[in-house]
Amino acid sequence: MLRDKTVPLSGAAMSKTLGISRSAVWKHIRSLRQEGYRIEAQTASGYRLVAVPSHPTPWEIQAGLGTDRFGRKIHLFQQVTSTNAVAFRLARRGEQEGAVVLAEAQTAGKGRMGRRWESPGGANIYLSLILRPHIPPTNMPLITLMTAVAGAEAIGEVMGRLPEIKWPNDLLFSGRKVGGILTEADMEMDAINFVVVGIGINVNMRRRAFPAVIRDTATSLQEESGKEIARIPLIQAVIQGMERWYDILAQGRGKAIRERWQELARIKGKKVAVSFMHDIVKGMALGLDEDGALLVESDNGTVRRIVAGDVTVGEG
Repeated sequence: MLRDKTVPLSGAAMSKTLGISRSAVWKHIRSLRQEGYRIEAQTASGYRLVAVPSHPTPWEIQAGLGTDRFGRKIHLFQQVTSTNAVAFRLARRGEQEGAVVLAEAQTAGKGRMGRRWESPGGANIYLSLILRPHIPPTNMPLITLMTAVAGAEAIGEVMGRLPEIKWPNDLLFSGRKVGGILTEADMEMDAINFVVVGIGINVNMRRRAFPAVIRDTATSLQEESGKEIARIPLIQAVIQGMERWYDILAQGRGKAIRERWQELARIKGKKVAVSFMHDIVKGMALGLDEDGALLVESDNGTVRRIVAGDVTVGEG
């Protein structure tokens, strides 16, 4: 109600519309102020919204989000072990598709292959989304690909330039990692019960805040742009992009996802080395197959289908 008014809104008007007492209205105003909203109180005039908080809140994220399903339910926490772990528990309890889990900080942020994702508070985006796709388990890689595309395009909206995608799920600027994706699923042999996709983006983290071991391989949007980046528009862009590309997946248009991913990854035709388990595959990247696996042709002409591993471009 305050957001929709450019003039002060009286406590009496809010009390009547909401069916609560003037005292209850005041308590809600006080709660909003504690959340970071600047609300002026003018005698005989009422309340006026002056400024909204810069840190994410469900109300600010949903304001103008414009999605049909994604982000209609947002679980926001100050600190969790990992947003994927919370989203996984919620999904098992029946939480709706499109529900979002956000946290200001993670104590055990997860990357791929059991790696740790550095998750200090108040600077970055740690977001997980619950999906219940009607696709065969063999199409699971397409979910990671579409998430990488949605994340890259969202960053492009706020930065004015697109990051590069490193197969299968890293987002890079100048060869340094700015974002990552972790896809986890609950599925059976022939069916997917639900999928949780986690997206971590280094937004306003300064270089000195990165642990020394990754300081030369990681970056943030602020480091790349030289200015602080508003997190709420970026969160909105991620959610909007996820819904758009998820609809494309639901329409059976996996080819569109693969083509857009390849545009952003720029890996086709390059020499690569893929390390996984206790093996290294070297050769020429041919692109993706219909299920989203990476095809690598070795020097002897053998084509390997890679579904997991770490890629180094320029080696072969």
